[in-house]
Amino acid sequence: QVQLVESGGGSVQAGGSLRLSCAGFGYTVSSYCTGWFRQAPGKEREGVAGVDGGAGTTYYADSLKGRFTISRDNAKNTVYLQMNSLKPDDTAMYFCAMRVNWRCFPSLSAVDYNYWGQGTQVTVSS
Repeated sequence: QVQLVESGGGSVQAGGSLRLSCAGFGYTVSSYCTGWFRQAPGKEREGVAGVDGGAGTTYYADSLKGRFTISRDNAKNTVYLQMNSLKPDDTAMYFCAMRVNWRCFPSLSAVDYNYWGQGTQVTVSS
């Protein structure tokens, strides 16, 4: 069965960094679009970043571009989200998700994704 497992969340002070991991099981991560999303209490789930299968074109929410970087390690079947210069507004549950297609949509809409991990909490204090 397809499974996605996030890890790497935690508590960090503003300005700090974290790297989240999304390990895929039961499928080849490099063949499909992987997206990162986040959801804070009282807010809708929002797209953070995505990486296409194949060549691995990347996409970012405009507000996050420059601070967050998505990458993929094919040998480890894992997608990462490097988060730098973290702000309190980045506090959220972070999810990775797989779309059953090689291509992500630049809009990073959650409704386009088919499989989801359980989430990992990121808390940024001021």
